[in-house]
Amino acid sequence: MSGQQPAGPARLERKLGALDGALITIGATIGTGIFLTTSDMARVLPHPAWILAVWVGGGLLTLAGALAYAELGAMYPEAGGIYVFLREAYGRLPGFLYGWTAFFVIMTGGIAALAVGFGEYLGSFLPFCSTKHELFALGLPGLTWRVNGGQVAGVLAILFLTAVNHVGVKAGAVVQNLLTWVKVAAIALFVVGGFLVPSRASADWTAPLALPPAGLLTAFGVAMIAALWTYDGWYGLTFSAGELKQPERALPVGLILGVGAVVALYALMHLAYFRALPVSEMGATARIGESAAAALFGARAASWVSAAIVVSTFGCLAATILYSARIYLPMAEDGLFFRTVAHVDPRWHTPTVSLWAQSAWACLLTVSGSYEQLYTYVVFAGVLAQAAAGTALFVLRRSRPDHARPYRCWGYPWVPAAFVLASLLLMGNTLVERPKESLIGLGLVAAGLPAYAFWRRSAPSLAVVRRGQR
Repeated sequence: MSGQQPAGPARLERKLGALDGALITIGATIGTGIFLTTSDMARVLPHPAWILAVWVGGGLLTLAGALAYAELGAMYPEAGGIYVFLREAYGRLPGFLYGWTAFFVIMTGGIAALAVGFGEYLGSFLPFCSTKHELFALGLPGLTWRVNGGQVAGVLAILFLTAVNHVGVKAGAVVQNLLTWVKVAAIALFVVGGFLVPSRASADWTAPLALPPAGLLTAFGVAMIAALWTYDGWYGLTFSAGELKQPERALPVGLILGVGAVVALYALMHLAYFRALPVSEMGATARIGESAAAALFGARAASWVSAAIVVSTFGCLAATILYSARIYLPMAEDGLFFRTVAHVDPRWHTPTVSLWAQSAWACLLTVSGSYEQLYTYVVFAGVLAQAAAGTALFVLRRSRPDHARPYRCWGYPWVPAAFVLASLLLMGNTLVERPKESLIGLGLVAAGLPAYAFWRRSAPSLAVVRRGQR
């Protein structure tokens, strides 16, 4: 006998630093929205100063959320993010219902949407990948299943990025970080070039605002909703806290630096937009990024923006696949999900089963074409979870005052309260604009109750899985 102790279960390795964390935050946040959503804002709030105020205000509210989540993540530096925050503040059931909905719709539906969006923009350069290129149609009783090139490109992108993440969190982070640097460089070049060339439009910052029929407050609220959705994804780093070196420092720094960088990039991007197009023209174009590039640099420049969107979408997809697979690992360790999902590969130290299970379902949603409808159903539930995670900070401050807090939220209680109010604004808008979809979404969340009851009965026998991997 050698006297050596048998090796314990494989664990996630802490290989990511604060810079990796900031890049994951940036990569998960910057998608296609910055190239599109300002058109919607300009239609309801046609004034450059107010549009810029919306973007800066939305960024500050997002930063408030980052400050709140930074305290929670530093308290619980493990994989899971929002699932862990909800579990610790409210108990297993709310955490499970979030994780359940995240796996079946919120995160996988988002991955599918990003994947098809990637294929659609890639189709501008490779026509085979366009969503307009139908590959085949299969007649089924009561419906016709159609598969297009955008869906195939999306599936291939999901499989490739999952394979990269399989072979190590550092490998996944390297690919994601590279894509993030490329997208940041593309935005920086657009901004710098936009200020070097002669202005094509002159923004009148002091012009009186013609009040829309619904009133300034309503218009500002509608525009703020669009901005907050464009900032969505900023919280992704909290799901990967279990793989951060010195998470008590790296997580707050990664979140705050990442969100701060995105706010600055978005504001500068809009200053360049105002040099390219009058606000009246902004509201008339569906793809403001391409229109602004054409106005500033010539017609061919629009294709540069399309290429930037391809990279941006692919990078956002890479970040989402990397962080979202970490939600289901602690669920399985708690005995509240399929036991095999708790498996961590002994060679690569990554949650390989969770990665591939997530991607298999996302691929199915991608080719089914149902992801878009499903995603509209759970928008309300997703925002509800974010708001609940924000209020978890207040709950845990009261219920666990002696718990170690390596980082404490700056500006407490006003800063996290502002974030919670912003989340409630999103919830209220979603409920008013899509009451049917919101109620169906809550029904999908409630469908997790029988599953929770099933797994809860076997949880005591599986609790050893969680203890063994800590």
